Amino acid sequence: MLKKLALSLSVMATLVQAETVSIETYAGMADVPLSPEKIAVFDVAALDTLAALNVSPDGVVGPIFVTYLDDAKAGASPIGSLFEPDFEAVAALAPDLIIAGGRSSKVAPDLAKIAPTVDMTIWEDTVGQGLARLDAYGKIFGKEAEAQALADAFNAKLDATKASVADQGTALIVMTNGPKVSAYGSGGRFGWLHTALNLPEAVSEVEKTTHGEAISFEFIRDANPDILIVVDRLAAIGREGERAAATLDNELVHQTKAWENGRVIYLDSGPLYIAGGGIQSMTQTLDQISAALAGS
Repeated sequence: MLKKLALSLSVMATLVQAETVSIETYAGMADVPLSPEKIAVFDVAALDTLAALNVSPDGVVGPIFVTYLDDAKAGASPIGSLFEPDFEAVAALAPDLIIAGGRSSKVAPDLAKIAPTVDMTIWEDTVGQGLARLDAYGKIFGKEAEAQALADAFNAKLDATKASVADQGTALIVMTNGPKVSAYGSGGRFGWLHTALNLPEAVSEVEKTTHGEAISFEFIRDANPDILIVVDRLAAIGREGERAAATLDNELVHQTKAWENGRVIYLDSGPLYIAGGGIQSMTQTLDQISAALAGS
């Protein structure tokens, strides 16, 4: 009888272990372990959203650059960087699920040799894919209600921000990298600020590249945006160098309507540049835009 009971319990444990859930990933629909006990996270946007759901990683890459996620990674084992996983550390951790994405997307196939791995990259559609990832994590970790509440709160904030920028004129998104400046249009990595907010572009044909279109200060003057949205790459990655406020403080930029009217918005660049698509990152960015326009 005891042997039969032990065998029955073993079979039940195996069935529980083998239980999966179907979710949307960057590569399409995939079946992943349900309620994995150990997870390794190689994507900062994923860490952002998991933290909002109160899901703690057992292994996480570093550095993550964004201080608001310091508590989320506290106690997790180091497993390498975004670009260079420590495969030995990952194997020693023995995770039930590995979450890759974005900068770690290329190493997802190698990580999959160690444990089930999902590529949760957020790229072409920041808001749509960001909310899809939130929904997926809710399903994986049995946090569907929490995920829905976060999505509802974000969508309400998105609607409010959209209303606050309506009829405010055109915008130009630029990223500084020390003294260098690039522009991003609606098709670029920060393009959701145009598309999701219905914010008209000051220049409609900005080159669509990962690192933006290199531009001059004359370009900014001639674009003459009503709103200038600024991302500081050096600040985002914790590097020394000329900050965006100093780079853009010149005679040519001073001639724009954005500068004259006090509508140059210096975003907290880490969340947007490093954790783009994370539910907290997107929410913080909307808050900053609304606050900046309300105070201008």
